[in-house]
Amino acid sequence: MTKRIAICAPSTPFSREDAGRVVALAAAEFPSLELAFHEQCFASEGHFAGPDAQRLSAFVECANDPAFDAVWFARGGYGANRIAMDALALLGPAASDKQFLGYSDGGTLLGLLYRARIGRQVHAPMPTDIRRTGGEVAVLRTLAWLDGSAEGQEPSLCTQTPAVAFNLMTLAMLCGTPLMPNLSGHVVMIEEVAEYHYAVDRLLFSVTNALASVGIAGLRLGRVSDVPENDRPFGCTVEDMARFWCARTGIAYLGAADIGHDIDNKIVPFGLA
Repeated sequence: MTKRIAICAPSTPFSREDAGRVVALAAAEFPSLELAFHEQCFASEGHFAGPDAQRLSAFVECANDPAFDAVWFARGGYGANRIAMDALALLGPAASDKQFLGYSDGGTLLGLLYRARIGRQVHAPMPTDIRRTGGEVAVLRTLAWLDGSAEGQEPSLCTQTPAVAFNLMTLAMLCGTPLMPNLSGHVVMIEEVAEYHYAVDRLLFSVTNALASVGIAGLRLGRVSDVPENDRPFGCTVEDMARFWCARTGIAYLGAADIGHDIDNKIVPFGLA
């Protein structure tokens, strides 16, 4: 049975060349999957994959089309928060039957949909990962998941405790907004890319204080990569920071999570595995 996957870009644009590579990879390895890149993925206006109205329309169109089994975000960046609340009011019954997959800025929509209990949310590699060296393995991980395999799941997941995974900056920006889901009792996994160590520490301060107030089950730290060089060393590792802020806020620090902005980024279905 063929599964049809709609791909849109709620944040920043994708290229036709890279889309072609992803489609060819899927056709060669998973012929039961049919990928459909929305034309909006290739639009560009300033930072974004088209103006807010165009990105909103494309996401809603993909989510509401009963012919598709899943909506896959092409890439992250920034912009999903500008359309999220407007999208919520426009989603119909077909959206509840879908998986929604992505990470990074895509976590904005995943968080909102999880809060609203619309569909099934999955932190997973995106088409943009094809651009990384060896990135085919990351794209194949999500394609295998869509084809029914659970082999690419983050290894610490269990069936007793619900989990979520977010980019740290994205999660910090969700806290205190109408987009933030209730994460009470959840294991929260975080990862980050291209932020100074002092900025990561600042984000951990904000996020742990917000999460402590709802009583999460614990925090896992994914990879923090491509850290810019500051004019002086921060003086401790990112794990030291995570342990410090977890201890200060009474959150259980649970160790590492196998997620990050890299080709080894594992899959985390929101809720119970």
